[in-house]
Amino acid sequence: MSSETETVTMVLVTRDDLKLSKGKLAAQCSHAAVDCAIKSKKNATRLYERWNQSGARKIVVRADDADHLKELNKLARKANLISSLIKDAGHTEIPPGTITVLGIGPATRAAVDAITGDLKLL
Repeated sequence: MSSETETVTMVLVTRDDLKLSKGKLAAQCSHAAVDCAIKSKKNATRLYERWNQSGARKIVVRADDADHLKELNKLARKANLISSLIKDAGHTEIPPGTITVLGIGPATRAAVDAITGDLKLL
């Protein structure tokens, strides 16, 4: 790859207002990562292969709340990026339908950073 901005990455955006256990948060991030990977393998095969062959890079960041995740999802879709907004089934810690995580990518780091670059790392 020619530069760091061309590195293919996936960003998982979590909600800072939900106080999920570490295990629950890990499971929700996993749902987003798997869904984004499946979508990209089907709809952006070359990008998926670049991402997977280079270590399947993932970064986890924080957003304020569900409205923030929805806004970021709109921006990702407007930029034609693969995204996945995860809603919990409600079997354990939170009510059914609670939006927990947004996955974006895989895409070039420059494309993802244009949407999530100002968010803080988890």
